[in-house]
Amino acid sequence: MKKRRILIITICVVVIGIVLGIVFTRGGGREATPSDTVAVTRGDVVRTVLVDGSLVMPNKAYLSFGATGTVEEVLVDEGNNVTKDQVLARLDAPSLESSIEMAELGVELAEEGVKAARAQYEIAMINLDESTPLVSEEVLELQVDMARSSWETAKLNLEIAELSLESAELNLEKAVIVAPFDGVVAGISITEGKEISTAALATPAISLVDTSEIEIRGLIDEIDIAIVQLGQEANIILDALPDEEVKGRVAFISPIGTTLMGVVSYDTTITLENPVAGLRDGMSATAEVIIERRDDVLSIPNRYIRGTLENPMVVVLVDGQQEEREITLGLTDGINTEVLSGLEEGEEVILPTSEERPDGFFMR
Repeated sequence: MKKRRILIITICVVVIGIVLGIVFTRGGGREATPSDTVAVTRGDVVRTVLVDGSLVMPNKAYLSFGATGTVEEVLVDEGNNVTKDQVLARLDAPSLESSIEMAELGVELAEEGVKAARAQYEIAMINLDESTPLVSEEVLELQVDMARSSWETAKLNLEIAELSLESAELNLEKAVIVAPFDGVVAGISITEGKEISTAALATPAISLVDTSEIEIRGLIDEIDIAIVQLGQEANIILDALPDEEVKGRVAFISPIGTTLMGVVSYDTTITLENPVAGLRDGMSATAEVIIERRDDVLSIPNRYIRGTLENPMVVVLVDGQQEEREITLGLTDGINTEVLSGLEEGEEVILPTSEERPDGFFMR
């Protein structure tokens, strides 16, 4: 019994010793291992501001007929590419076509009336110049005045006839849907043979969108608004097309803030400079607005920096030994920071503990 107790005590002492050995080994000045170090590399450091939003195709048109009647032709299908002034659909409008024919005839008659009245005026002027004793000068002058008045009336009648023709042509144009710009047919709600009533005139018959003009509309937090400027470049990240490289540029920043749950933000528009295939109105997108960048510079991850913000330091692994160095820092993107002095490319920097890392560094 006594031997068994001694054995148990001995085992407990050994176990406690092993545990303490592990604790002290982990808590003491450990040697750096490859997983604790990172090499100083050369690359680009870019400071950005994120704008979360969605894609918008601002140039849209919802086209309707301006007159009632029966749909005679629908000349396009959904998804078709169309050009400006292309006829998309038309109504069967014989009464409107007859109105144009009548108006054209009215213009022709009015033009003939102008010619006849002018001729009468010219004859009256000749008679006045070649007056004879048979007709008094007062009578001839009266004839000239009457001829002049008839000519003016005929010209006025011609203007009225031309306005009537213009009105008839405008009415006929209302029976035709024409593309106002180059674009893609996004929707069609009419079919051939359908009756277009007065009530239906307010409903779009064909929807058209210009897919060549795309922008992101999103919000910028008030913390970042002061450093974002018109014309700054942006990299566009698309949730639906993550492999596409799309560039943009800041085109608009609202001077009026929007407050939501105590947070103030500003509407921002970023135009896409190289739209790619597959983009759709309403797609989620994020723009990384480039505020400042340093190309081909030395950098290290922020988490490998220790010391203070005013006096940053690193520990470098040199021939298996740890060497503490002061460094000078430059631009940070929130993950990596430019190193202006104190390190060389390829040197190994050791990861500090959380206590050794400067407070607030990640807010630089």
